[in-house]
Amino acid sequence: MPTGMMEVMSDESTPETPSADPTDGPPDRAEAAAPADVPADASADNPQQRYMSARTTRRVLAAVALGAVLAALVTVVFSGGFKSETELISHPSTGGPMSTGAVAGTAFGTAGVGDCLTWTKDDASDLSKVDCSAKHLFEVAAEVDLSVFPGTEFGPGSRFPGVLRFSQLRDEHCAPAVNEYLGARYDPHGKYSVGLINPGEAGWAAGERTVRCGLQNSGTTGTLQPITGTVSGQDQSKAWPAGTCIGINQNVPTDPVDCAEAHAFEAISVVDLGAKFPDGFPSVEDQDKYLEETCTQASNEYLGADGLRNKTLTLFWDNLDLTSWLAGSRKVNCSVGKEVDTGGFASIVNSTKGDILINGAPPVAPPPLPEGRSLPTPLPGAGPAPAG
Repeated sequence: MPTGMMEVMSDESTPETPSADPTDGPPDRAEAAAPADVPADASADNPQQRYMSARTTRRVLAAVALGAVLAALVTVVFSGGFKSETELISHPSTGGPMSTGAVAGTAFGTAGVGDCLTWTKDDASDLSKVDCSAKHLFEVAAEVDLSVFPGTEFGPGSRFPGVLRFSQLRDEHCAPAVNEYLGARYDPHGKYSVGLINPGEAGWAAGERTVRCGLQNSGTTGTLQPITGTVSGQDQSKAWPAGTCIGINQNVPTDPVDCAEAHAFEAISVVDLGAKFPDGFPSVEDQDKYLEETCTQASNEYLGADGLRNKTLTLFWDNLDLTSWLAGSRKVNCSVGKEVDTGGFASIVNSTKGDILINGAPPVAPPPLPEGRSLPTPLPGAGPAPAG
């Protein structure tokens, strides 16, 4: 088995350019809109709930899409960077893979479909096969032998492909291979992404032409998160356990961080929509109707009855689309954060269960509500019919 440096390529490497109109297309994360006849700031006076408007949500999603593009550029640098489309350079200070002349030895050369791989070193030179029930970083879905491709592009003595070419190979060959591997039950909006491992420049120079396609759990910055168990046996929903805080970079959510660090929002509950809708895919409207009540209850339990209002936080939740539902995803998060007028999230420090800072300052609770129910006087005839 030829040896050389290995590289892992995630599907964050070549994201699509976000639409110029942030309202185009269905969002991956949907939040409830305020009713049309309620002013945008009316929820500030409601002691139970405060939601992101649909317009604000779309601005947040546009920012998230832009953040994904920026994260992809970072991923390229962490993967060695490039001077041109086909020439890689190593940057030892980036913490990314470096050419060490020791790809993975036997483990890389013998990894087959269904094998799970892991490593601890930045250059992955200690790559090894492990049982899939143990924590790992990559699950092999297919082997692609580039040497059998027509032409001379991958023939003996050919130049090592660049980042963009490997991205194309991943999209062309790994994406369909993963879908076939999972029996057409891959959730493209879920927690797992399509990845590709190549043999690196040293392995390529030694004649290795096989790449591995597979599944990985890669964050917005390209950092791989551990996987336990085979993907086929899991709900692929992109839902975090309650109490997970999601980091922030320029108002855009990133990856899970300690809640003592600056973050965009905190997951407060995981909701299984399959339990509520066992008969089939629920419309977004039906999801929202159920989740508004369920997430409000979760907020009251997590923060206290007045916690959301007193901490000036925003309650929001995810929706599942039909593609995710057909892939078997059923779980969504209820979360709390702080929206900003320009789109995106404010920076929060500490768990929302305790004392927090929002953009460096403690939140100022609004004035208390007057005693009694804050309800309008019923219209004539709107009361219950008299008895008898």
